[in-house]
Amino acid sequence: MSKPVRVVIAEDEAIIRLDLKEILEEEGYQVVGETGRDVSRASVGELIGEVTRDMSTLMRQELALAKAEVKEEAVKAARAGGMLGAAGFAGYMVLLFASIAAWWGLAEVMAAGWAALVVTAIWAVIGAVLFAVGRQRMREVNPKPERTVETVSEVPGTLKGAVRR
Repeated sequence: MSKPVRVVIAEDEAIIRLDLKEILEEEGYQVVGETGRDVSRASVGELIGEVTRDMSTLMRQELALAKAEVKEEAVKAARAGGMLGAAGFAGYMVLLFASIAAWWGLAEVMAAGWAALVVTAIWAVIGAVLFAVGRQRMREVNPKPERTVETVSEVPGTLKGAVRR
């Protein structure tokens, strides 16, 4: 087994430097040193500006990550939805042919017209029940993301409290 390659990271931006270190270590490199900008002579305004830029970069990176994760999950959901749609169509075909078979079966003991009417009435009752249950469940849906609204409204107060400390 060979020794890992030893590297030194020289990068002014702390976030980028940390990302580089993490990536290199995951790839099997040994990070033996890091260097960045000497902040001992920087003014408070420069440091605040740097922190602001770093926070902005971090927020953009987090947003990009969230978008990528949502896109990945949306693709999975679309595939699953397609399969469920195909299963729904197959179920429809089963019900169609089962209804035709029931109609023919009933036609052996009564007139074909009355048999078709009986099968239709059964499906009308099933449809009405499913509609009523679905409508009731739809009334229970709340599209407003309550927890998200609550946590987002807490952010400004939290930031103000952190600045005062």
